[in-house]
Amino acid sequence: MGKKAIISVGSKQIGNEDEAIEVVTQGEFYEKGNCYYAVYQETALSGMDGTTTTLKIKPDEFSLIRMGTTNAKMEFKNKKKNISMYDTPYGTLELLIETNKLDININKDGGKVSIDYNMSLGGQKPLKTILSIDIKAKEI
Repeated sequence: MGKKAIISVGSKQIGNEDEAIEVVTQGEFYEKGNCYYAVYQETALSGMDGTTTTLKIKPDEFSLIRMGTTNAKMEFKNKKKNISMYDTPYGTLELLIETNKLDININKDGGKVSIDYNMSLGGQKPLKTILSIDIKAKEI
């Protein structure tokens, strides 16, 4: 049985200070196997209305999975590169992620995940991005 959670996802692109985005939303948080999961619905604010986002958190690995109007699976492991496909209503792009630093501090009450990574979409110049996730779980 999951807990209700307030999930805050902040994303900032370095060298492009206007590109700081923060979404705070209600979702669900639960533990399964050796993973924690946070699940929430995207809104029109993120431009992905109709998409469900799942955050899969392991001790040393983090995945962001989107399903719906936008489909993507982004995987982050410290010092590792990952290529995934990013399906949008406008077409499919190749997404290259290079994780520079991954900090995970999660327990049954929630916690924080911080990721410093370079992201290159469709072969464009990589953008250094900082993703900060804060999950506050509460008993239902």
